[in-house]
Amino acid sequence: MTVNRHLEQFHGLPVFDFTPGPDTSAELPAAGAVAWRISVEYGTKASFEDTWLDFLDRVDSARVGAVVVGAWWAEDYEPIGGTLAAVVGAAERLPALRGLFIGDVTYEQCEISWLEMSEVTAVLTAFPRLEELVVRGGSGLKLRPVRHERLRALRFEAGGLPAEVVRAVGECDLPALERLELWLGVDEYGGDHSVADLAPFLTGVRFPALRHLGLENSEYQDDIAAAVAQAPVVARLEHLALAMGVLTDEGAGALLEGQPLTHLKSLDLHHHYLSEEMQQRLVAALPGVEVDLSDAEVEEVEEDRYVAVAE
Repeated sequence: MTVNRHLEQFHGLPVFDFTPGPDTSAELPAAGAVAWRISVEYGTKASFEDTWLDFLDRVDSARVGAVVVGAWWAEDYEPIGGTLAAVVGAAERLPALRGLFIGDVTYEQCEISWLEMSEVTAVLTAFPRLEELVVRGGSGLKLRPVRHERLRALRFEAGGLPAEVVRAVGECDLPALERLELWLGVDEYGGDHSVADLAPFLTGVRFPALRHLGLENSEYQDDIAAAVAQAPVVARLEHLALAMGVLTDEGAGALLEGQPLTHLKSLDLHHHYLSEEMQQRLVAALPGVEVDLSDAEVEEVEEDRYVAVAE
């Protein structure tokens, strides 16, 4: 699996590409009717910062509810620090911003693990009313633990999510967080985390409002499944995702032998290495639960198994 399509919807809104240039404000949608994608076309002279300022000047920024940051470089890849500084610097002009997606970039533009990230803490501190944050890319990514009163959904998408970031998320104080998704990725691309780093998400203490938990895209998905099978947080979850990783019959068996999962609305295990027999056992054991077992992989040699998103 690769990231091969740009977002079409974000934060409940259709995504609209803002095009810099001559004033065409009359042709633009209402500021709050869409999620605005701001990006830089390859080979153009305008920088992201120039495009961003043009956007702020031509759109009623006080009513913008969602922003999608696309490709931020015109030629050679560059760290996203300057781009995030421009977004954060406009916080006072974006009082209605509730959704922010950082890095809506396809593999044709840049592989996910080649994206040059930076510290994203300032995004949370600058936008205290933000409700949804998605960050794509793990190389150079940093986060410091923060408290945020309003954030309801948080997702990090990476081919290798740094352990430092995983631990920082676990140390954040996010009382309103309902949905947390981590694409953990592989060590080869910086995913140097372990099951121990996931403990804060499993105890059920740190995030009292959590109802959807995704610990995905991992080489050690079986170990994660075994830990989840005994995790206190599961009892209050509605949606559980252990997808995109190297999940085998061993991990699925641990789920079946652990605490009941019949209260879940959905269990997402897509991209897995489960036998047909185990798939049937799961479905039979979870009547009424929507179990996603799509993208079944078949590979008997353990070393040849792979996660859905790496490079």
